[in-house]
Amino acid sequence: MSKAQLCEVFSSIQGEGIYLGERQVFIRFSGCNILCEYCDTVLSLELTPEYKFEQTPGKRDFKLMPNPVSAADLILAVLSLAKQRSAIHSVCITGGEPLLQVDFLKEFLPELKKLGIKIFLETNGTLPKHLEEVIDIIDIVSMDMKVPSATGGDFYLKEHKEFLETAYTKEVYVKTVVSEKTTVKEIEEISKLISSVDPAIPLVIQPVSQSREKKHTANMQLLFALQIVAKKDLINVRVIPQIHKILGAL
Repeated sequence: MSKAQLCEVFSSIQGEGIYLGERQVFIRFSGCNILCEYCDTVLSLELTPEYKFEQTPGKRDFKLMPNPVSAADLILAVLSLAKQRSAIHSVCITGGEPLLQVDFLKEFLPELKKLGIKIFLETNGTLPKHLEEVIDIIDIVSMDMKVPSATGGDFYLKEHKEFLETAYTKEVYVKTVVSEKTTVKEIEEISKLISSVDPAIPLVIQPVSQSREKKHTANMQLLFALQIVAKKDLINVRVIPQIHKILGAL
């Protein structure tokens, strides 16, 4: 049986995207296949001998637990944080990039579904073949589309298109983090890609709040321009910052 390399397991509110404010149990997987300049979960990039487990929801009373972890033990961890089931919208599978551990997800997610818990996947949208292996078990996909101006890396348009075509079989929205360097051309390419699958798929433009070099403030004129361009191809385009950072939540 597969085991997972985790960074942390905790309860909080969703601080990004169209499910902003919903209560979730977060499982943060370790490891990522790309490195974005604005990454705010750098602790999840490396494999570690232990992961942090929040014992009391919202209290941040973390206890170190051994890595790797079995599916059975992780189910027990989730249940301990989801005792008030009616308050929990879903379990958020995040990272890092959780799809790197797809063999574990294929064992773990069906057990989670048996408990009647929704599965919410946060992903960088670059591993379409891995998504195909678990898409039938997932309820909601929060898919990033990476723009080079913000990530400092490559443009993954081919991978993103293939990924979105698979994710589209379930509820999906797209989120793209933008910086003051982001161009209209980049957002135009993303919006046309999304529209080629379905113009009704929501796009969230998320201004970067920090990078490895500095903190950022929103350039409202730029955000307006990016939203206008995206709305030429898409029906639902919103500008939403990271609210959990404002609240001081995880």
